[in-house]
Amino acid sequence: MSEKAILILSDGLRYDAAVAGMGFLGHLVESQLASLYKIIGEVPSMSRPMYETIHTGLPVSQHGVVSNYVVRRSNQPNLFQAFRDAGKTTAAAAYFWFSELYNRAPFDPIDDREVDDESLLIQHGRFYMRDEYPDLELFLTAGHLVRKYEPDYLLLHPMGMDNMGETYGADSSQYRNQAILQDMFLATLITEWMERGYNILVTGDHGINVDKLHGGTTPDVREVPLFLIRPGTTGSGDTGETKSQLQIAPTLCRLLEVPIPDSMRHPAII
Repeated sequence: MSEKAILILSDGLRYDAAVAGMGFLGHLVESQLASLYKIIGEVPSMSRPMYETIHTGLPVSQHGVVSNYVVRRSNQPNLFQAFRDAGKTTAAAAYFWFSELYNRAPFDPIDDREVDDESLLIQHGRFYMRDEYPDLELFLTAGHLVRKYEPDYLLLHPMGMDNMGETYGADSSQYRNQAILQDMFLATLITEWMERGYNILVTGDHGINVDKLHGGTTPDVREVPLFLIRPGTTGSGDTGETKSQLQIAPTLCRLLEVPIPDSMRHPAII
């Protein structure tokens, strides 16, 4: 079994948009090379709180990052810490809020933009600051990180879905087409990463509603996909199962064969 993983956290990716628009991932599901789950996201369905929830397995009332305005490092056991402490190599191509959560806060746009430092929780980081930063450029950055450093855990965090949703709304062609574009861009990379033996997870932090917002409790902003690809293992196709967002962190620990912190109390999906 492979002991390395890539988490593709597509910001603002709704479940229905992913299932309808992401044809390559849909092919992997139909061919039982991947498993598809519906994830119920935590609330508030905002970005920074859900970044912390996904990486700690904790709801906001426990990890304390209750809104996008809480700017500080994580003070809870988290995936980057668990993996680094276990001797794993970590990397991220992501929005700068991840640097603030797991490396340094506040973010220094010059010193913190590109880091290669084994003492940091995110050892090889490439961070962007603009919501409209092109997904394709970020995907190529992630591909470079994989080829150069072969990290045991890579976070890839594009903002295209969120940007299109907040600009045009979830019922727009721009939002729906962005899911198709992400899938097209990712197809070649995912194929390479499968050949390299990576476990690959594709999910969202939250969805978007027709009013160009998120943050509430309705299904359109809480239901996100989880495509799970495991090398050398037959997938389960569309499982029809609903899982909790709190299960993602322990699942990644299980995949990397790192002890699951006691604070992650929900069961792993696999």
